[in-house]
Amino acid sequence: MKTNARTVALDTLMKVINQGSYSNISLNHALKAAKLPAEESRLATNLVYGTIQYQLYLEYQLRGLVKSRLKEAYLKPLLLMSAYQIFFLDKVPDRAVLDEANKLAKAYGRPKSNGFRLVNGILRALLRQGEVLPDPASGDYLSVKYSMPVWLSDYFTANWGRSRAEKIMASFNSKSKNEIRVSRLADEQRVVRDLKKAHFDPKESPLAADSYALSRGGIVMTDFFKDGEVTVQDEAASLVAEAFEFKGNEQALDACSAPGGKTIQLAEQLPNGRVTALDIHEKKLRLVKENAARMHVADRLRVKALDARKATEYFSAQEFDKILVDAPCSGLGLLRRKPEIRYTKTAADLENLAKIQLDILNEMAGLLKKGGELVYSTCSISVEENEENVRKFLAAHPDFALKPFKTAKISAPKGMLKILPDSYNSDGFFIAKFTTRG
Repeated sequence: MKTNARTVALDTLMKVINQGSYSNISLNHALKAAKLPAEESRLATNLVYGTIQYQLYLEYQLRGLVKSRLKEAYLKPLLLMSAYQIFFLDKVPDRAVLDEANKLAKAYGRPKSNGFRLVNGILRALLRQGEVLPDPASGDYLSVKYSMPVWLSDYFTANWGRSRAEKIMASFNSKSKNEIRVSRLADEQRVVRDLKKAHFDPKESPLAADSYALSRGGIVMTDFFKDGEVTVQDEAASLVAEAFEFKGNEQALDACSAPGGKTIQLAEQLPNGRVTALDIHEKKLRLVKENAARMHVADRLRVKALDARKATEYFSAQEFDKILVDAPCSGLGLLRRKPEIRYTKTAADLENLAKIQLDILNEMAGLLKKGGELVYSTCSISVEENEENVRKFLAAHPDFALKPFKTAKISAPKGMLKILPDSYNSDGFFIAKFTTRG
């Protein structure tokens, strides 16, 4: 069968659903290899992310219609992808969904397989059945409606109330923006003008400086990206570097650097300083160096393969003016961009990751100069990984205090900032800023 949007999507979904692969990495590799036209690439992307976002919902629609075990690897992903089109892609006629599903079943099925008849029968039954949902008063109603595991829909409801929780979950199921950040070393006004001429229609972020949403993808294939004038970065994530107050000659430490987006932001503000970037994996630091070279800040960077929890064994006490701990986290703020996270993380993960994050924070405390700045951030919105860790860190380090901060477009008068995904249609993010007393 000829490679097209649906074959690319199905191949990707088989890897994600059956093998636990990362959706963004698998899809990017598949699209790069397929070299589809822009419209086909957009459809493949929609099919992959939409199917994964709504997987739990789609499984609920199909559960009474699948009467036997789906033995062939393509069957479940194909049924889910087809169901997604039936319920969420109004521009695709039902007959076209059936026709394409039948073609895929014939192409992917084993010789003498009954997959074609199985797929055709289940999808026709699904069309007759229509949408089904649990009773609104039941404990799994929100879980099914927004395709979130029960523990997660309950978690959002417990922390933000049902009304806000529904807005958060609906936001996670909306389309991600094509967000970029313009380098501080580039002429921002000129870059924006050129982006408009190239029909990217950049829209200024209401949240972060230098950030813009583009009307279409493909920026990484352009000279804007290759020449280091722009980089791909969510607007909420780019706020982290804005929380610091730089003079330009400081020694900074990025304790959890890879892939280097925030490292580069720090370096851009240090023409006479330097950023030391840590990561536990040497391979990931190569990516940091590559990104730094592309963004023209390699001369402001040094890297060290090191577990941040052992940093005091390598660095001297009070060695750094600025320290960033963009800690490894659950990623609960990224469910729009990485939808499979909702199915792979558990409540226990929040507790376990919070312990690692706190260990890193505690290790960094002795490396900060008196009067220096320590910024802690996560791409999670969980209380355990954020506010609770701040409380525990301050209790263990009475010489530290939260420090109010103000970015170009937003302020945090109490020294903590949590961006929920429905506020700006961005990633969810948390930032806390500390300084030492005296």
